[in-house]
Amino acid sequence: MSSRAINDNAGKANSSVEAATAETTAPDLKVPDEKCLSSDGLEPCTIVIIGASGDLTARKLMPALYNLFMHGALPDAFAIVGCSRTELTHEEFRNKMRDAVSKSDNFDDKRWQAFAQRLYYRSVELDEAAVESFKNFAGWLNALDETHKTGGNKFFYLAIAPTLYAAAAGLIGRAGLAEEKQNGTGWSRIVVEKPFGRNLRTAVALDRSLHQHFNEHQIFRIDHYLAKETVQNVLMFRFANAIFEPLWNQRYIDRVRITAAETLGVEHRAGYYEQAGVLRDMFQNHMMQLLSLTAMEPPSLFEADRVQDEKTKVFRSLRPFPVDDLKSYLVLGQYGEGTVEGKQVPAYRHEPGVKPDSLTPTFASMKVFIDNWRWQGVPFYLTSGKRLARKLTEISIVFKEVPHSMFRRMFGEPISANRLTLGIYPEEKITLTFQAKNPGAAVQLRPVTMDFPYSQNYHGPVLEAYEKVLIDSIRGDHMLFWRQDGVELCWSFLTPILDECESCSNRQEMLLTYEAGSWGPVEAHQISR
Repeated sequence: MSSRAINDNAGKANSSVEAATAETTAPDLKVPDEKCLSSDGLEPCTIVIIGASGDLTARKLMPALYNLFMHGALPDAFAIVGCSRTELTHEEFRNKMRDAVSKSDNFDDKRWQAFAQRLYYRSVELDEAAVESFKNFAGWLNALDETHKTGGNKFFYLAIAPTLYAAAAGLIGRAGLAEEKQNGTGWSRIVVEKPFGRNLRTAVALDRSLHQHFNEHQIFRIDHYLAKETVQNVLMFRFANAIFEPLWNQRYIDRVRITAAETLGVEHRAGYYEQAGVLRDMFQNHMMQLLSLTAMEPPSLFEADRVQDEKTKVFRSLRPFPVDDLKSYLVLGQYGEGTVEGKQVPAYRHEPGVKPDSLTPTFASMKVFIDNWRWQGVPFYLTSGKRLARKLTEISIVFKEVPHSMFRRMFGEPISANRLTLGIYPEEKITLTFQAKNPGAAVQLRPVTMDFPYSQNYHGPVLEAYEKVLIDSIRGDHMLFWRQDGVELCWSFLTPILDECESCSNRQEMLLTYEAGSWGPVEAHQISR
């Protein structure tokens, strides 16, 4: 959510890039003078991706870095180093990344050649015996820093399994790569992906291991949902306008629904998902962040710590979940076979890598309450699942019905309540539904909708979520990242639910099967009013 300078001066410029290798001298990369995202204020740095041979790097990180480069949004001086156990040469890594990036619409071979001159690769191990090799790696990075004039600035992106976070952070620290210079130059940062532990205990243990070598200002806990443009817009919509905020409370709002539905199944993530399930995968992070943005109080300033303070107040105010009455507040499901987007798909238990008797939930719908003055008594319905009818992420605010209907004798049934919907994906828009007279001689009401497409009247470049995350990591801006107290508060809320669900005697009975391509178990409607 940090400010982003946009240069709207369109133009064309010829650019020439001399082929050179970083082993001799850093190439002079020139960006065409076109509509681009400004790199003003971005310090030179080396971006180190640990786990670079994996899927995340090929699908998300490298395309994001290449797009930033194409928009002129990376620092003038930078280098990108991929690391993993796989043995690859620099050229083999560059070719592998080219295959991944060439699928994008804006791929340009000449520009790729310039970008590729900043790509390097080192094979590393992540076990205790790898300390000496990491120290050698540190020496190599220092030499690369001299070549590319990156000022000793570096950040480490852990694109690896969460179980390896602590080991990787420890090796980075013991190699001296986490140290920062006293004069404020030569910073070092580490970026970790969710999940941050499996429960409260493991989340605290992970945080302690990270802090053995990194200070809090060096740690960036990523939640890519927060980097979505429409998620960032929730705060702008609420606090930059005077229309809705006076109504944003229990006096006028009847209920809030937050939905994150996916059509995809477990895909290639069965090894991770079998250990996580939907509650750890979606609720501890994405759903809680959407909840906090919807329910938080206005911060005094739009600064990272002030915004984080207000989010943690929401988490502290969550009513303890009634684990002794789960069925009234929580519905869990697992997808069976069905049809999604016209294609027959297998049941979760028939997916590769999934146990045939798996009790891992792929769907959850829960009713939660926030015990404070603004939201007392208002239910928040959080729903997320895989293999649902369509991909949809939205926040729906349902207002209370009119206190007295003078039309009751004419229509004979309740008037539909006003509804405000903040569409996050795939339709990035805001809609407001209200009642109006139907044209004609008869007096009839009809619901009508006002739409605001988020991209309306905007023609500049838009950052994808991972592009925004990478830029803010370079800036050192924590606005879109988790703070540890928020992580622990959310785990404190969810851990009792997980413990009860995973240890109760009727676990199999609680897990309801739903047809792939549906909206989940029909029982999910029972927890709605």
